[in-house]
Amino acid sequence: MGFFVFLPLILPLTAVPIARLTEQHLHPRGAARLMTVISAVMAVCSVLCLGLIGVVGTAQIPGNPLPDSWSDPVVRHALPYHETVGTAAMWLLVLVAFTCCRTVVRHLRVRSRARRALAGLPEGPAGEEGLAVLPDRNPYAYALPGSPGRVVVSTGMLDGLAEDEREALLAHERAHLRHRHHRYLLTTQLAACVNPFLRPLQAAVAFSAERWADEESAQVVGDRRITARAVARAALVSHAAPAPGFAAFAAPSAAQPGPVPRRVAALLGPVPTARNWPPAKTPAGLAAMVAAAGTAASALCALNAAVALLVVLKAVTPL
Repeated sequence: MGFFVFLPLILPLTAVPIARLTEQHLHPRGAARLMTVISAVMAVCSVLCLGLIGVVGTAQIPGNPLPDSWSDPVVRHALPYHETVGTAAMWLLVLVAFTCCRTVVRHLRVRSRARRALAGLPEGPAGEEGLAVLPDRNPYAYALPGSPGRVVVSTGMLDGLAEDEREALLAHERAHLRHRHHRYLLTTQLAACVNPFLRPLQAAVAFSAERWADEESAQVVGDRRITARAVARAALVSHAAPAPGFAAFAAPSAAQPGPVPRRVAALLGPVPTARNWPPAKTPAGLAAMVAAAGTAASALCALNAAVALLVVLKAVTPL
């Protein structure tokens, strides 16, 4: 195993450059999928390595449930980890489990409360399917996932937009539901709970999901300028969505001052090419290669450590 077991805990740093560069050279759809996969793989490898370090480091603690042979000097020589490191790894695993469980429970609780609040609410104007219009002067709009999903928008938001901009807004939120963007957001949020080095990818995936929905909206309305205008106008008046963790139209919660202007600028520019990997001779291409190499190295190190541990433990464990 050696020190390689620790590498998956720091290799997520190799994916940080790709978090910002993908938006310049990839279609938002490809960027969101690529970074979600990288986040998930690296998070799983981090959990696996914390578990391996914890098992080895706590094997000699009196009263632990592990077989006595696992604390054999041969094992300690082959897998030389200090008890303090192992104990710290076990506590980190507990913290990771608690944080992930809290995140999932919060997500499900918010979904449940939102659906109960919308129960019995009639469809929106003109009988638009899946649309819930709330009589609220605070402007907001978000996509509520479920079976079926619903687009939730306040009268305050609708009143602040022109008719064509409303169409762009609804198309944007329906794109979130159709492509299940909440799954991308939840996956990267859990990955960031596992390893803080993955937080830049979480923010990048959130931005890419919004850009993905922007492009879908522009296709539906047939005019990228209308969607850009809708995003800009909604950002000027909107408040944070009442459902944290959901995809919200131009919500300040998803944006420091930067993302909305970047979205508007992208919509005013040319249609992004439908590539899922940036050109090799670009900074984004190099960053993608580094991120892919880091992800592969993380998986290989975790696999190598797991196999090494199993081989050594099988050798010293009596049948």
